Amino acid sequence: MQAFNQFAVDLLGPAGPMILIAGLGVLLLILAIPMFFVSRSNPMDRLDANSGRKSLDEETRAVLRDKKKNEKLNKYAQFLEPQDAKELSDVRMKLLQAGYRTKDAVQLYYFAQFALGIGGLIIGVAYFMLIMDPSQATTQQTVLYTLGPGAAGYLFPKYWITKRVQTRQEEIESGFPDSLDMMLVCVEAGQSMDQAIVRVSKELRASYPSLADEFELVSYEMKAGKDKSAVLNDMGERCGVQDVMSFVTVLNQSQSFGTPISDALRVYAAEMRDKRVMRAEEKANKLPTKMTLTTMMLTVPPLLIILVGPSVVGIQQLGEIGGTMGQ
Repeated sequence: MQAFNQFAVDLLGPAGPMILIAGLGVLLLILAIPMFFVSRSNPMDRLDANSGRKSLDEETRAVLRDKKKNEKLNKYAQFLEPQDAKELSDVRMKLLQAGYRTKDAVQLYYFAQFALGIGGLIIGVAYFMLIMDPSQATTQQTVLYTLGPGAAGYLFPKYWITKRVQTRQEEIESGFPDSLDMMLVCVEAGQSMDQAIVRVSKELRASYPSLADEFELVSYEMKAGKDKSAVLNDMGERCGVQDVMSFVTVLNQSQSFGTPISDALRVYAAEMRDKRVMRAEEKANKLPTKMTLTTMMLTVPPLLIILVGPSVVGIQQLGEIGGTMGQ
């Protein structure tokens, strides 16, 4: 690396390393631009034409290139879509757990990574060239200020989705016991399970919108004629909360064995209330431990100043008096 820096300085002057890095980035962008407008031929297409059937990867890409999707994004489908079914399934499930259910969610996610990465790289290079002094920057500073913003921009969508999933799961976990109590009241009042889910989704809208969206989606799928067990299993996967998955298992078992749903709801709702109380107690028990360090940092220094400060001042005054008397 030092030899490269010395060669660049000798060739282009003090700003040589930065000029070479910027030129390489511009060259890569120029070479990449034509690829966005050329659709690469898929070797699987020839096999599909001969065999008359589609492979799993081609079916995956066909789903993403649905004509009902955004036409602008479809132009760059080769770069804004996963190349295998497993990656597509993982990304789509992550986005569903974050609350993004649109057809273009996967392509928008990859587009955000690409756009923010390139934008961060351009901003980093511009900042380094215009504000900092490239001649005095070290190799570590050059890499940090040029590639750092690009890497941060590329990773930001993943961080955003992860935090949104955590926030949404916490909201669902907090509101789920209340939804079970409300559902139990509706069932015992004579409503069917489908009607209870519709009513719960309406009542929870103000307090827990994420959980209300899940119940509303379940009601729509049931009205469309989808199997109830499959609908509930899909809800458990979308929520990603263990309490919801256990609830789905309880309902499926109740339906399979023919036991009353009201009894299963009553027992499980009581368990969820007890579990919520235990979670609150757990947080309360952790609070003193978390406050210990903060309390010491904010309490001990002022206390030491109050107790030791007068003694230090008195010792200084005695030293000054002794020095005066010695003279």
